[in-house]
Amino acid sequence: MDATGRTIMPAVAPTAYGLLLSTGALLGLTTVMAGLASSLGWHPIGFLFWSALGGGLVLTAAAGLAGERLRPSSALLRYGLWAGLLSFALPNILSFAAILHVGAGFVALCLAFPPLLTYGLALVLGMDRVSVPGVVGMALGLGGAVLFAASRLTGAEGGGIWAGLALAAPVSVAAGNIYRTVAWPTGTSPRLLAPVMVLVAAVMIGAYAILAAVPLFAVPATGTLALLPVQAAIIAATYGLFFVLQKVSGPVGLSQIGWIGAITGKGLAVTLLGESFPPVLALAIPLILAGIVLVSRRPR
Repeated sequence: MDATGRTIMPAVAPTAYGLLLSTGALLGLTTVMAGLASSLGWHPIGFLFWSALGGGLVLTAAAGLAGERLRPSSALLRYGLWAGLLSFALPNILSFAAILHVGAGFVALCLAFPPLLTYGLALVLGMDRVSVPGVVGMALGLGGAVLFAASRLTGAEGGGIWAGLALAAPVSVAAGNIYRTVAWPTGTSPRLLAPVMVLVAAVMIGAYAILAAVPLFAVPATGTLALLPVQAAIIAATYGLFFVLQKVSGPVGLSQIGWIGAITGKGLAVTLLGESFPPVLALAIPLILAGIVLVSRRPR
């Protein structure tokens, strides 16, 4: 209890740590899969559209098998439009478009920034409160994220505008984290909100692809088609867990998947795509992990 006799609850329950780690790891894996697809000739936006559409259909089927049915309403459509734009379509379009220029590793590192931005927005809106563990944890996590980003910016191909676009994605993600919480439709389960968000986002990505003249039906080689169902399954698993974690942990707790995704994505980019592993990351990773522990244990 605190000085006023109120019970202080941990920000992330012990049972949520598994969700946090698995969702974050899957998030990091999506960026690496996008980098792999790009290296094999896929247009990043085309790959994003088809895999998002497939992932949304898998989520819809999973909800149906669980006995839940989508009941269209204006509130649900509005939620899907804003959540789909802020949390999926816009950040992914920015990130996937930048991959060709700054690499999958750098895009994965950008996932480390939404936690701090989400926490800041939650404080301003009165959804969270200032605490020593929270502030110190966010400072440590941000320090690690800055080291992460600086290690890549110094040698980023194309740098400049593409790095800036990739770094704009976390702002959209943080806004989406807050929006999904305050606008959560009453009585709607996480299992139904996941396919709504992903499918609406897929439509937005498809519309962008048409306007940008992206060759949606251009497949580089028959063998590369196997990447699509894999990425669709990863997206379905990521966002299936994503909404459950949000319901358990709130927007700030959920946002920490970005730190896990950054570490996982960079590690896989080094292992699978041959990207470099700057020595400074040996310091950045412990800082981020320490930040996760402190933020998770903050009172709220």
